[in-house]
Amino acid sequence: MSNNAEKIDLEPQYDPKKVEDRIYKLWENSGFFNPDNLDSGKLKVEGGKKKKTTLNTPHSTFTIVVPPPNITGSLHMGHALNATIQDILIRKKRMEGYKTLWLPGTDHAGIATQNVVEKDLKKQGISRHDLGREKFIEKIMEWKEKYGNIILDQFKKLGASMDWSRTRFTMDAEYQKAVEEAFIHYYKKGWIYQGERTVNWCSRCQTSLSDLELEYKEEKGKFYYIKYGPLTIGTVRPETKLGDTALAVNPKDQRYKKYVGKDILIQSVDNSIPRDKPANPKEIHIRVIADDAADPNFGTGIIKVTPAHDHADFEIWQRHQEVPILKVIGEKGRMTDKAGIRYEGMKILEAREQIVKDLTELGLIERIEDYAHNISLCYRCETVVEPLLSKQWFLKMKELAELAKKAVESGKVKFHPERWKNIFLDWIENIRDWNISRQIWWGHRVPIEGETDVLDTWFSSALWPLATLGWPQSCDMKHETCDPKNGTDLKEFYQTQVLSTARDIINLWVSRMIFSGLEFMASPPFSDVLVHATILTKDGKRMSKSLGTGIDPMTLIEKYGADATRFGLIWQSMGGQDIHWAEEHVVAGRKFCNKIWNITRFILLKTEGNLDTNFIFPFKNEHGANAQLHYQLIALVQGVNEDIEKFDFGQALHSIHEFVWHEFADKFIEYSKTNEDRETKQILANTLLTTLKLLHPFMPFITEEIWSKLPIEDKKMLIIESWPEQESSKTNYIG
Repeated sequence: MSNNAEKIDLEPQYDPKKVEDRIYKLWENSGFFNPDNLDSGKLKVEGGKKKKTTLNTPHSTFTIVVPPPNITGSLHMGHALNATIQDILIRKKRMEGYKTLWLPGTDHAGIATQNVVEKDLKKQGISRHDLGREKFIEKIMEWKEKYGNIILDQFKKLGASMDWSRTRFTMDAEYQKAVEEAFIHYYKKGWIYQGERTVNWCSRCQTSLSDLELEYKEEKGKFYYIKYGPLTIGTVRPETKLGDTALAVNPKDQRYKKYVGKDILIQSVDNSIPRDKPANPKEIHIRVIADDAADPNFGTGIIKVTPAHDHADFEIWQRHQEVPILKVIGEKGRMTDKAGIRYEGMKILEAREQIVKDLTELGLIERIEDYAHNISLCYRCETVVEPLLSKQWFLKMKELAELAKKAVESGKVKFHPERWKNIFLDWIENIRDWNISRQIWWGHRVPIEGETDVLDTWFSSALWPLATLGWPQSCDMKHETCDPKNGTDLKEFYQTQVLSTARDIINLWVSRMIFSGLEFMASPPFSDVLVHATILTKDGKRMSKSLGTGIDPMTLIEKYGADATRFGLIWQSMGGQDIHWAEEHVVAGRKFCNKIWNITRFILLKTEGNLDTNFIFPFKNEHGANAQLHYQLIALVQGVNEDIEKFDFGQALHSIHEFVWHEFADKFIEYSKTNEDRETKQILANTLLTTLKLLHPFMPFITEEIWSKLPIEDKKMLIIESWPEQESSKTNYIG
């Protein structure tokens, strides 16, 4: 036994801390993350020596672009799950002989990054205005160089096999050219225009936001019923009464038919007197109009029309041009002079309290009810967002939305699970023109002379699969000609295959990439959209750092190792359902690592370091344990292939675990302890090699480490070994 033990180059126990950093450096040094090095027969540098490596002949390309994390971010559980999913796909395709590109990068995250740097400056007692725009941008770039790549280094700790030589940043000079090109293209087509519309406004960030950049929080408020002459309306925002320019009823509502088209006399507060004086009534006329936006079944069936401070009311105004617009709330979240001297300068909630008091004194409040409703918050600073009239740049969405809709309906772009297709289509069919301008300093400047606004971060990230591959420098607008001198990535790797992403950015990002690819490349940027599960707390709530319920995947990696962490993530990813996180599955992953390690040590001892894989068929006993395990292995390979192709990663991992732990270890290895024949040893060797290959995309570090220690002739690194082929014949070896 001692002589045999000397042939085993595996330590008695597996220690991920001794393995993972070393293995990752080997992968990086091999160059195999870079698809340019995956051409058959190229010279590779390994350990400082040039070595000719014969790869599986690549028969196609396979590309994934990573959803670019914000430079302000660090790895969270959603990132870790998504990166593991993408790595599984890339590693499997690489082993299958595809020329794989997994392209990494980061997003400049306009509002988020500006907020972070402004907070840093505030600690020093200065503001961005003290520095000026140019110096402030320099400060942001300094911050980015110091902190902006933290999350990319964390991806490496997870084992992500991205091509770091192609790392992109949305503020790179080449990327900025692409963004400018896209803007000019849309502008020349007449699809970009500047105009006043009611937008979402954050008074803290002092910028507009799109509908998709809002977060919602339920608030227990009040619903106020206010008398308007002979009518009564209900509202949660009585302060906007000062900006009312009409009342609207549904054209089919017979209750109010006699008022439609007429100006009715109502009593209101006299806002022309100071607030320190008693409230006085004021008689004014207001027009009653008919519009389908009024819901006869909500409240009294009458809505007050305040076009400058409500999106739906603005659309009513567009349909009824005789209705004027009155802006009574300003950009700093205070009442304007149009609200009158009684309320001018008040904060919104102060004005609400005062006008309710005044209306009550005048007998114009009919009743007040408790009311729970959702309020809109800025997705970065959580300030309540106020709809208000603002001059912005907009992108017309009618034609672009139709492009994206047709691509999804025709199946050119498929959603997995399929239910997300309907979510996408519902939004795209009801889309508004896109407010693409932001009133901040950090970002892509609107390429119009004299314009100080920057473009919405999502305008630039919509070009991610194109601009990262060289558009438009390397190819023309419709991908008809490419200049090799400027690189051929766009020609070779577009379109990409799979986009794996979270559900909350389907409309923010996925839809916009789809129509951008169709508009600029005449084909969608990817064929499949995989919407991965959301990781929740064990009791099913959203994870939150601020509430202390968030889990740092780097802590798990430090405690259990990257393979165990990946195991825990994928093990719980079943059927597209959200994950109620349980750390016990990471513990199970750590135990599985130990099991694989011990299986390998046993087989090396059993075979005396001679892994004989040259099968001699037929089996001596067609119904014996050797044949049975071999056929189970064939079925496993087929099942794992099918599950991965269906993006059913959890099921694939469950199948491998079940086979390795129970069929292989518990049953066959126990059987082999009393059987010393060559056939049994061959089955042991072949099963080990095949299961290591199947496990590699899921648990790459331990499988690569074990593979490197196995006594196999003409051995390549496992990262580029051939993937087990599916076999229908019982007499062919699948390893």
